[in-house]
Amino acid sequence: MSRELKGYHVALIFGFCFAVIIGVNLVLAAQAIRTFPGLEVKNSYVASQSFDHDRAAQDALGWQVDARVEDGVLRLAITDATGPVKARIVEAKLGRASFAGDDRLLEMQRNNGTYVAEVAGLAPGSWRFWLTAEAGDGTIFRQSHDLWVRK
Repeated sequence: MSRELKGYHVALIFGFCFAVIIGVNLVLAAQAIRTFPGLEVKNSYVASQSFDHDRAAQDALGWQVDARVEDGVLRLAITDATGPVKARIVEAKLGRASFAGDDRLLEMQRNNGTYVAEVAGLAPGSWRFWLTAEAGDGTIFRQSHDLWVRK
């Protein structure tokens, strides 16, 4: 028994294929938005109004930041031309660069000129560390660092 392929069969096949493609795209887009909103600030226009001034003030501090994860502990060293800096840590956050669900706020403790936080149980791979600190004169310092965790 042979069947003849008619025009409406081709149209149904064509429509079904496009429905599958559109359905997959919608699922992937929903997953992407759900796991990573893509926002760095709530309102980029407002943030842009003071960006150059804030960056110049931050650069004037001359701070260098070194962050690393060793043995389940995040170690943070902030230095300037004179040595270690004592700063108030406003916010320290560790997370994946592309998945907001793994983000965690850290409680940084000062320890012999450096800051430390327990981060036991981190999965191996690429992580991102966001730091917001305040200098003694009230200048806000913001920086992010890519970290690599090995098992």
